[in-house]
Amino acid sequence: MDKEEFINQVKELGINLSNEQLNQLDEYYQLLINWNNKINLTAITAKEEVFLKHFYDSLTISYVIDLNKEESLCDIGTGAGFPGLVLKICFPHLKITLIDALNKRIKFLEEVCEKLQLKDVTIIHARAEEYALKNREIFDVVTARAVAPLNILLEYSSPLVKVSKYFIALKGNEDSSSSLTAAKILNLKLVKEYKFLLPKENSNRTIIKYQKTGNTPGKYPRRFAEIKKKPL
Repeated sequence: MDKEEFINQVKELGINLSNEQLNQLDEYYQLLINWNNKINLTAITAKEEVFLKHFYDSLTISYVIDLNKEESLCDIGTGAGFPGLVLKICFPHLKITLIDALNKRIKFLEEVCEKLQLKDVTIIHARAEEYALKNREIFDVVTARAVAPLNILLEYSSPLVKVSKYFIALKGNEDSSSSLTAAKILNLKLVKEYKFLLPKENSNRTIIKYQKTGNTPGKYPRRFAEIKKKPL
C-alpha cells in the first residue's frame, strides 16, 4: 500500500490525516526499521507492507467505534505500538496507555513518543492481568491485536474497562463463538462482530466489539498460570 493508497483507504474509514500526521507515520516507520535491526519488533519491514499490515490495519478499528467520541484508550500487549501508537497519531486527543511485558519493546515505544513529541501517552512495563489488579475500570476503550485467544484475552482486558464502555479485539479469522462463556462471566455483551478483507492482499480480518454491562467480578483477572491452565 503506497502513501496515496493509504491516504485514500483511511479516508474511507472517516479519517483525514494532516501532513504532520503523515510525517509522524513516516518517522514511526523509520524508527521501527532502525530498532528492528537490534531487537525483533516485526517480520514485516517493507514500507508498503508496514503501512498496510500495521498502520492501516490498526486504524480499521474505526469500522466499529468512533474514537473521536472517546477520551482514554489502553492497548494491551501493544508490542511495537499496534494499534495503540497509530491510534494516538491519528486521534491525538486520546489519552493512551500502552502495556507490554517486554522491556526492550518499552524502550522502543518511549523513543517513538519522544521523537514524535507525542503527549498523554503512558507506557507500562507489565503483564496486562497484573496491571489490571490495581487499575480497574478506568478506560473508555481497551484494545488488543493478536495477543491471545479471545476467551483468554477477555479476562486480561475486561477488568480495565469502565462499565458501559468497550473492549475491542482486532483478530485474524477468529470469531466470538469461542468466548461466549467468558463474556457472560465477565459481564460483557457482544455489540458487533465485523469481518472484512484487508485491501490488496485480501487476508481475513475480524474486529470484535464488546460493551461492559457490569463490574468485573472481583476474582478476575486470575494469575497468568491459572488463566492459561483453565481458560474461561
